[in-house]
Amino acid sequence: MDGKSQSISLHVPEYSELWYRRQLLADPDTMSYNKGCNISFEGYDKATGCIDFPEDKWQEWYRLWTAQTDRFYYYIVLDGKFIGEANLYRDPDSDWDWYDDRFNMGIVIENPYRGNGYARTAMELLLEKAFEEVGAASVHNEFESWRTAALELHLNAGFSVDSDKGYITRLSITARQYYERTKGRF
Repeated sequence: MDGKSQSISLHVPEYSELWYRRQLLADPDTMSYNKGCNISFEGYDKATGCIDFPEDKWQEWYRLWTAQTDRFYYYIVLDGKFIGEANLYRDPDSDWDWYDDRFNMGIVIENPYRGNGYARTAMELLLEKAFEEVGAASVHNEFESWRTAALELHLNAGFSVDSDKGYITRLSITARQYYERTKGRF
């Protein structure tokens, strides 16, 4: 099944829809890519890769991710059904020596929907928002080097590998690269 054969969109969730994020982060099959990693994130379970998202944290999280001009959060929607999440956020405290308007990003597709091209379509939509709506100078991501599907997704979307230290791969795409790839111009 091709990710473009059905309607994929990005949706800013309503507060009442945060149940899906809790469900997504609590699914061991979906979060298995995090399993065993050294992540210092409140509520992270190293044995499963899952992350707690208790309801008493929703209000603060929702304000942080929906009422800011430097953080963007979306559900990935397939024909009206939530199938994952995507985010884009400015990280001025990053140790990366890049642009002032650099943004980090992330995409998680729910396990039953992986392998169908949906992440690729969601990535294209997220990059369009980053460069054409937000005005990002560059978009970055980093993940464990063994995650070959994630690497392939990013490279196919036009990202370049900035560094690979054997454990973490860092990638980026600049506005120039995005526009040259998608529009044939800058």
